[in-house]
Amino acid sequence: MAVAENDKDSGKEAARRLLAVALSYDPDVAEAPRVVASGRGELAERIVAVAEANGVAVREDADLAQVLCAVDVDSVIPIEAFAAVAEILAYVYRVNNRQVPQKRKDDR
Repeated sequence: MAVAENDKDSGKEAARRLLAVALSYDPDVAEAPRVVASGRGELAERIVAVAEANGVAVREDADLAQVLCAVDVDSVIPIEAFAAVAEILAYVYRVNNRQVPQKRKDDR
């Protein structure tokens, strides 16, 4: 999850400028993480609230959120976001004491 917010704003003005992007990654389904939700303002607030309610890590990164908000929902992330997203996913898996999922090889 990437979130961007303008620190100079407060209250309703900040809420209108809030961006949120939710990602999902299953190496058996796609080669790269996918954008599963994205929004601004109140929708962004709901995305963040759902993430927090479900124990999903939320990371504030204005530049990454801007890049990912431009991606269509259900699309893989752009190549220019790979390094930043990989770093976030590695951190999340490490914090949760889980291994990063590896793509399964077909048994033949």
